Amino acid sequence: MTSYGFKQRLSSAVVYIFLGLMAFLSVFPFLWMVIGATNTTSDIIKGRMSFGEALGANAATFFTQVNAPLIFWNSAKITIIATVLTLIISSLAGYGFEIFASRLREKLYNLMLLTLMIPFAALMIPLFMLMGKFGLINTHIAVVLPTVASAFIVFYFRQSTKAFPHELRDAARVDGLKEWQIFFLIYMPVMRSTYAAAFIIVFMTAWNNYLWPLIVLQSNETKTITLVISSLGSAYYPDYGAVMIGTVLATIPTLFVFFAMQRQFVEGMLGSVK
Repeated sequence: MTSYGFKQRLSSAVVYIFLGLMAFLSVFPFLWMVIGATNTTSDIIKGRMSFGEALGANAATFFTQVNAPLIFWNSAKITIIATVLTLIISSLAGYGFEIFASRLREKLYNLMLLTLMIPFAALMIPLFMLMGKFGLINTHIAVVLPTVASAFIVFYFRQSTKAFPHELRDAARVDGLKEWQIFFLIYMPVMRSTYAAAFIIVFMTAWNNYLWPLIVLQSNETKTITLVISSLGSAYYPDYGAVMIGTVLATIPTLFVFFAMQRQFVEGMLGSVK
């Protein structure tokens, strides 16, 4: 074996070892969570890394303490509404910023991007006061509204729209289609990979949202799964087995969405258009 071949194999081995280590570090928290769901609280505190026999008891405790159908319905309703509205509004904005030229376009676009630098902690009090004036405190609408115009998703759609074939738009105009018809009938089907990637990002963000719902949702009937799991873990005597059961159940929807759309996610992030 030549020195070049040895160096190449050594380099490949180092890369695979590094990737394997990173994969293990990424999967380990979920593995520990699943194992913890089968153990008692004392075993979890001790750091036991083997499957136990307390899965049924933990599940019974969780479903006894929590109105699971209600909180999952709350989370699903907020997530679906927020995802659909965000994709429609943000993609319309991204499409408009790229397709329609004007003197103020870039200034408005840059101003919008500057909002990404504002931490959410600086917006919480003004948002809470605004929702209070409209009487939306303790409603799911208050959770959804601040998320429907996402500067990052607008940026993402504008960048992806650069790859959109303008010949299709010109041909559609020749055929007599109006701009809204071009957007919904041509742009959206062509950019389906972009929508799939954005769907995963927005869905996961909305499902895992914690801080803002914690502020505006004040009754048990309106709370989401993330808030309920947090309250279980912050009890005076927390039952970590039940917490692990709730965490596993809360993770399943995001895992399902990601694995069901992972190919489209990769295509969308690479900016492919078919």
